[in-house]
Amino acid sequence: MRVEGELATKSSGAQLVSKKANRPSKKGKRRQRRPDCKPTMVQRLFDTCKVVFAEATAGFVPPPEDVSRIRSILDSLKPTDVGLSPKLPFFKNIDTSMPPSITYLHVYECHQFSIGIFCLPPSAIIPLHNHPGMTVFSKILFGSMHIKSYDWVVVSQDSVEDPIEALSSGERLAKVKTDEVFTAPCETSILYPASGGNMHCFTAKTKCAVLDVLGPPYSIPDRNCTYYYDRVYAKHAGESPLDIGQGDGYSWLHERAGQPEELLVIGAEYSGPTIVEG
Repeated sequence: MRVEGELATKSSGAQLVSKKANRPSKKGKRRQRRPDCKPTMVQRLFDTCKVVFAEATAGFVPPPEDVSRIRSILDSLKPTDVGLSPKLPFFKNIDTSMPPSITYLHVYECHQFSIGIFCLPPSAIIPLHNHPGMTVFSKILFGSMHIKSYDWVVVSQDSVEDPIEALSSGERLAKVKTDEVFTAPCETSILYPASGGNMHCFTAKTKCAVLDVLGPPYSIPDRNCTYYYDRVYAKHAGESPLDIGQGDGYSWLHERAGQPEELLVIGAEYSGPTIVEG
């Protein structure tokens, strides 16, 4: 991975290059909301996530009513609610000789959950990666984005579902969950530790921004991110443990070593409404 400046943190699977640290001040942490002050949308999101993910550990899945609570807020969220506009320089690809860099705005993170925003110029790609043990909410704030996602193909034995073993070449069989273009405004997408498209890839069709809520967040080494190549099913069709014909809707995923060199995520300061802890 190309790095410019001081290495900051790792979130949503990508190492970040920080232009400016974005840590809430002690003074900010001590602030209390006035009882008569209507909370901002991002404050409502934080307050809800704090309750829903209070006991979140790897593999935690919120009950359906709590999933609906978070999704309802995200579905109503607008770019202006987090201080974003397509006119910001994050969404311009200045150096066309290189893959577009992606800007990550760190909104909040604790041991139980994180909130962050990815700002993608046109044609920028977040390569195929996983979310081990996580429930993830993704809300496209503006623009159009192609999302392709997979889940591992599993076999049921004694009421227990296990992923199919990898081939000798390292590939494992996965089933496509999503393969389409989404344009804002659209519903929030949700993936779970073992379903819903836990491994996904984002490709910006236009300049776009996506807000992610991860519960729990990435953590090294417990919940580290893995990147994958996806290969056509026909490549190893003769070795497939399943009889699925031409394998439409299936691919072989092969783990990549480390982080993709073509992926550059630059950390920048979140300038939207302040989150008040308390």
